[in-house]
Order: sequence, then C-alpha cells, then structure tokens
Amino acid sequence: MNSELPVNITREMKQSYLDYSMSVIVGRALPDVRDGFKPVHRRILYAMFREGLLSNRKYSKCAGVVGEVLKKYHPHGDAAVYDALVRLAQPWNMRYMLVDGQGNFGSIDGDRAAAYRYTEARMMSIAEEMLNDIDKETVDWQANFDETVQEPLVLPTRYPNLLVNGSSGIAVGMATNIPPHHIGEVIDALLALLDNPGVTIDDLMQIIKGPDFPTGGMICGRDGIFDAYTTGKGKIILRAKTHFEVQDDGRTWIIVDEIPYMVNKAKVCEKIAELVKDQKIDGISELRDESDRHGMRIVVELKRGEVPEVVLNKLFQMTALQSTFGVIMLALVDNQPKILNLKEILNQFIAFRKDVVTRRTRYLLRKAEERAHILEGFVKALDILDDLIALIRASQSPAEAKQKMIERWDFSVRQAQAILEMRLQKLTGMERQAILDEHREIQEVIAKLRLILDDPRELTRVIREETMEVREKYIDERRTEIRDMSINFSIEDLIADEQVVITYSHRGYIKQTPLTIYKEQKRGGKGRLGMRTHDDDFVEYMFVAQTHDYLMVFTNFGKVYWIKVHQIPQTDAANKGKAIVNLIDFEEGERAVAFNAVREFEEEDIFLMFATRNGIVKKTALSAYKNIRSNGIRAINIQEGDELITVRRTGSDGEIFLATKMGKAIRFFHRDVRPTGRTATGVTGIRLGDGDEVVEMAVIIENTGSILTISETGFGKRTLVSEYRLQNRGGSGSLNMRMTEKTGLISGVRYIKDHNSVLIISQLGKLIRMDLSQIRDIGRVTQGVRLINLDDPNDRVVGIGLVPTEEARDEESELEGEQESTIQSEDQTSQGESDPPAETEE
Repeated sequence: MNSELPVNITREMKQSYLDYSMSVIVGRALPDVRDGFKPVHRRILYAMFREGLLSNRKYSKCAGVVGEVLKKYHPHGDAAVYDALVRLAQPWNMRYMLVDGQGNFGSIDGDRAAAYRYTEARMMSIAEEMLNDIDKETVDWQANFDETVQEPLVLPTRYPNLLVNGSSGIAVGMATNIPPHHIGEVIDALLALLDNPGVTIDDLMQIIKGPDFPTGGMICGRDGIFDAYTTGKGKIILRAKTHFEVQDDGRTWIIVDEIPYMVNKAKVCEKIAELVKDQKIDGISELRDESDRHGMRIVVELKRGEVPEVVLNKLFQMTALQSTFGVIMLALVDNQPKILNLKEILNQFIAFRKDVVTRRTRYLLRKAEERAHILEGFVKALDILDDLIALIRASQSPAEAKQKMIERWDFSVRQAQAILEMRLQKLTGMERQAILDEHREIQEVIAKLRLILDDPRELTRVIREETMEVREKYIDERRTEIRDMSINFSIEDLIADEQVVITYSHRGYIKQTPLTIYKEQKRGGKGRLGMRTHDDDFVEYMFVAQTHDYLMVFTNFGKVYWIKVHQIPQTDAANKGKAIVNLIDFEEGERAVAFNAVREFEEEDIFLMFATRNGIVKKTALSAYKNIRSNGIRAINIQEGDELITVRRTGSDGEIFLATKMGKAIRFFHRDVRPTGRTATGVTGIRLGDGDEVVEMAVIIENTGSILTISETGFGKRTLVSEYRLQNRGGSGSLNMRMTEKTGLISGVRYIKDHNSVLIISQLGKLIRMDLSQIRDIGRVTQGVRLINLDDPNDRVVGIGLVPTEEARDEESELEGEQESTIQSEDQTSQGESDPPAETEE
C-alpha cells in the first residue's frame, strides 16, 4: 500500500517557513518584555542558580556551566552558549553585568575570551534579584527539550531588565535593538507610573533622560530619544567623549576618553591610521593607544598650527567615533512580537510584577494557612494530651493511631500525622508557649497576606518597597552625557575658516594656498616661487579669500558660476593646482576673467560693478546673483567684440577708477552708474584711444587712500587719490603713469588704505609679499620704483593681491627683527636688493 500523499508545495513551504520563523522569533532571537531575556540568557542564569554559583560562593569553570545548560535546557551549539555567557560578563557590553567572570573574557578591542576550560564564573548580586522567589510559584514552567526537568518560562525579576541592560537580536523579517538605561532613572519612572497610571511619556522623559551606555560617550540631540520613546523607533547619534591637551611646544593633542557603544577601539585606531596614510585627514602627526586598567585614553597628536576642532570634526565624520544607534524597541508580549513605546514597556513590567507578587502572596498564604492548620492541631492536642498518649500507646500501628485520632477528636489527616511525628520535647511548658506564640504570629502573617490580595493599594506598596530596595542597592552615576546639539555636518565644520591665497593661471589652473606661508619682504626682493607652471602658461589672477566664502567666478562671456572656496584644491605654493574645468562646466571658448569672494548674498546696499575691455561699466545688486545654478547664469550682456575683464564689489556710494594699459585713467562717482538688472549691457565708463583697452577697475570707498599702479616689468607706485581729478563718466581720462620702454605697459591697479600688504606675482610664477608702507606716495605722472626684480627678460607682472590690514599687522608683529630674505625656488634662496632704484618724475 502506497503511504505517500500528494502535497501542495507552495502551501507546504509557506507553512513550514512560518513555523520556522515563529520558532526563531519566540525561541531564540527576541527578548521577553517581562524579564528582558532571550531563552539562552535565561537558561544560563537559571542553570548557574541551580548549580549554586551565587555571588557569595566560589567561582566555577565556565565549561561546567556551558555543559549544564546544554545538557538540560539549550539543545544548541556550545559556542552560542559560551558567547552569550561571556557577553553577560563584559563591562563594555552590559550596563549592569549579570555574570562575574574570572579570567580572560575578551576586551573592547575585539579580543575573544579564552576557552571555557580556562575561565570561571559566578552570578553577580544583581542577577540574583532576577531569580528571587522563583521557587514560590511566581512564574510558569515548562518541560525541557527531553522532558526530564522543568525550566521557567520567565524569570521573576524585581527590576525592568529589558530597559536596564537593553537587548539586540535579529529574527526572521524583524530585529530588535533596545539600548541600556540607568537603573535609578528607570526605577524612578517605574514608581512614577505605578503611583499615577495617567503619567505621559513626556513626563517619563523628564525622569529617564535617555539611554545610558556602559562605554559612556555622548548622545547628540534629543530628537532620536523622543522618537524612540514615543514610537518605539528612533536614531540616536553617539559621539566619543574627548578633550584637548595643549603641550609645552604649542601643539595640541586630542584625547579620546570614551567611545560610542558597540564600537571596537582597535578598529577605530586602525581606521584613523588608514585615513592619515591615505591623506584623507591632514594634520595628525602621531596616534597611540594609552588605555589601561584605569580607563581609556586614545591620543591623537596634531601637527603644529592645526585647528583641533576641525580635525576632531573630520574624525567624527569619517570614523566610528561618531556612530548611530538605531533603536527598535521590539519584544515578545504574550509570545507575540510587538514594537512598544517607553510607557508600554513599563506598563508591561508593572503588570508582570503585580502578577509575580500576587502569585507569591498566594503561595505564601497557602503555606501559612497550612502551618496554621498544623499549629491548631498541636494546640488542640496539648489540651487532651493524657488521653492522646494513652490512645497512641494502645494502638498497634501508627496508621491505627492516626485513624482513631481522626475518628475520636476530629483531627485532619495532616494534623494527625504531625501529632504523631511531634517530638517529646514539644510537650514541655516552654514549647507549649512557643507553639501558641507561633500560632499567633502566623495568624498575623495570614492577615497581612490576605490584605495584599484584597487591597490593590497594599499590593502597590509591596512592589514599590521591593523596587526601591533594588534601586538603593545598585544605583550608580550616569555614564552617558546628553547634549542638545546638531550633528548635521556641513563641509565647513571640517575646514578651518582661514585666509588663503587663490591663484589662477592663464591656462586655467586654480589652487588655494594658506596665506601664512608667505612672509613679508622688503621691496626690491627676489620674491618666492608662488606657482610652478608650464613653459606656455603663466599666473593670471591672484587674490585673498576665506575658506568658507562663496567664490563667484565670472567669465569672458559675461556668465557667473558659483563654488565654495574650500572646494578649490589646496596645494603647496609651487604646485600648479587643478584645472578649473574640473570644478566648473565651462562652455567652449569660455574662460574665467574675474573672481569675487562673498560670504552672504543678502547684504543690503552691496553691488557688483562690472567693467569690460572696451570700457563699458554696469552696476547690479549683489542679491540678484544669489540663486546661481550649477551651469551658471548670465551676469552681464556682452556686446559683440567685447568681453568682461573684471568685477568688483561696491557699496551704495564711492568712486570708480578705470585704468588702461597705455597709462590712462578715469575717476568718476559711483552714483553716475545707475543700478540695472542682472542681464543689462551697461554704460560707457571711459572712451578709449586706438589700440588701448581697460586693464583694471578699482573701487574707491572714500576720497582718501592711494592708487597702487604696477607695470609689467615690476615698476610701481602709490599715488594719492586726490591726485586724480573727478570727471564725468564716459570721458577720456587723464595720465595715470608715465610709460617708457623700461616700465612697459600697465599690468594692474589697486585701491589701498593704511598699511596693507601686497602680493605681486609674475608670469613665470615668481611671487613677492611686501608691506606697502615701504612704498611712499609720489606724483601721478611718475614712472614709479622697482617693486620686484624679474630675472628673465621675458617675464612680466600679471597679478596683484592685497592682504587685509588686520592680517598684515599680525604678520608684522611676528616678523619683527627678522632679516630681509626671499625664496627664489624650493631649494635656493637669494638676498634681495638693499637699495631700490631712485624715484623718477616726468
């Protein structure tokens, strides 16, 4: 006969997988909301309890514990049991350790524990609180896997272990990740809810501030905590706890004192070393781990001059020193997985605790009533003692005596048996009184136990007292700090806001270099190599900006693009930089002609003044350019045959100064150019002679200061603004600098005040920085003095940049007493001229 039956494979697979899923969910992966344990942890503690491995007993080999668990309760691999046992004894994993381990139980660096034949363990005192009253019918029991012994379905814990120690696990199609908390805060919240069931989650959050991780650290912001406590899900951002130590040599060390929960310290150090090696984090000179048994200490030594906050922010962003703890408060409620909020977890525990105390009270009441029943028999027997003794002596057997006692004096079976077993010493007068006293005391106990069962307020009082005992015994200091702070990184958080020199070459290479590498020099010096270029390339533009500024890039086509200064690659002074086409998507034939560093676009009464090669000027409000697209927008309408040469920021007042390559200049009022729209063409600023063209535009803020004019061959001069008469816009201008074969054509013009420093750069990459106080004011029609010596006759000045007064003054104080010197190249130095050429006038 064929015993095979046809089965629908789809239905069978669904049902079998569902059965498997529920087995994993209930039997292995998820904690019970009542005691916060998965079966393996519950079985480990129960096995240790039965073995007598209490906190006041001696240690026992972990191999014996694992064997006992496998033999009686947990039919799985020994590795799984031992790993769970080890975790219960690791202080960096458990907020309140439940197992007291002796031997090598691993480390926070990820080192594994020694084999279980080498290690020993016993229960911690706080673990015993989870097993108190387990033999008083407080919980349900089930047969073990081979039905040889019974095991508890849950432990009658006195504190909400699910919140106190947390839990994590991955089941089938679901996962749980509950963070640990401070036992004092959790119990205080529990008592508040016990006293007032109507308390809200917001009220509970005033008591439970947030998770309290065993490794300490810092929680950034409260939004994730609020989401977790109200919905059962949330993301908590954890950061390492650090501080700075300033050394005698001026360098700063970043000290990591605590790391986020579940982060491997050794791997963090390896990651930092890897980032330094790959040059993804600059400024770190040395890294070492000085942690010992007294605490954690990771030392990150910084190079001289590094900003520690910037480096630390980079470490937070790129390493596990900042990590996310995804909270999923999923637990088993009546053997069903459920996501719970904070109040629901506490309510579930209160309901469980009430059930435990009620069942224990019933058990104790039954035992007390049974004892009282026996004592009542003793009292009754003592009143008829002589007759009772005579009956017993006359009986042939204990059974006959028992039966006669029951029939003659109406004793119960248990009373009769107890009387027969009574020792003769109980018949003394003293023992008689002891029986009467015990009977009175047991009646008082019975009354109290019945009150607990009959009065809910008395039940609540008992729970409160027992919970307070746990709090007072195990409370400690909170470890994890909670700070109200934003952790949304912007790139500026990782970059120091400092002055940099931005250099742009004729072939389109751009770079930024820290301003501090350029030292002030005397006029006539040889200069420093500011940028190495190809033979057919030369430096065209150079200016000073802040790393957090927006950089507006204007092109010859009259368009403007937007990037951040820190997006420009930072290199050493001699490096050519990066092609700007890799940063901005130019059109064919388009090139950058002007740059403007801006911090805010909404500044009132701030305008951009445009100048073209043919002498056209235009004024437009800066705010018109705040919404710049990645592919650029039209900044000015350029006529055919013309192109944009420069753009300057201006205020609502002031004057405009236009200079041409043939030595002409015009000065007119700012108000002569009325504001126009973003795409307007503009008006005539200066009328040009044949072959002439505008080379630069300067903005004069006040009718003070000087005009710095520099020629292609390195001659330059300062001339007071008052030397240039004000004219109407559109005129032919007046002589600015006497041009000779020696001076060559005009290279650039700047408006200066006070004692700014100036950076001058040549076509072949020579750069000199000097204090402008070395150049005195001279007449408008002079040819000036030599400011920089150009060794190559084919070299020429192509760029001028001004350094703000505050920075220049700082540099002057640092450079006081230094000898005059210049850097000619990376490997060679030479002495600058001590006597510059005499000034000449027309």
